[in-house]
Amino acid sequence: MADLDHEDLKLVTLAGRALQRAHAPHTQQPEGAAVRDTDGRTYAAGTVENIDPALTTSALRGAVAAAASSGARSFEAAVVVVRDARTFDEASVRHVRPADLAVLREFGAGVPVLLAGPDGVVHETVTT
Repeated sequence: MADLDHEDLKLVTLAGRALQRAHAPHTQQPEGAAVRDTDGRTYAAGTVENIDPALTTSALRGAVAAAASSGARSFEAAVVVVRDARTFDEASVRHVRPADLAVLREFGAGVPVLLAGPDGVVHETVTT
């Protein structure tokens, strides 16, 4: 975590706390996410699963929805914290869904999205 600036460390912390509150009884794969808008405001959310996967709200989508409903229209950064090792690679069994990244991309290209473990170590970064 030493390579992250103070504001990104804050996002990792917020996403980690959201992971602890996530509701994922069906897959046992909770996520926590946090986003920072271009005004410096932060928003966090955890996974909210439904027995019907189509009705599940991912952590990243929840954080983006919270931000957008509060007036955010562009973002500086996002963090997704997962308990199990995951990747942005679609070929991986446990990957961050491209649809989740597409929701964030709706608000602008070039937003860095960090994927971290619950220990706060960033394993991978992509941009929208």
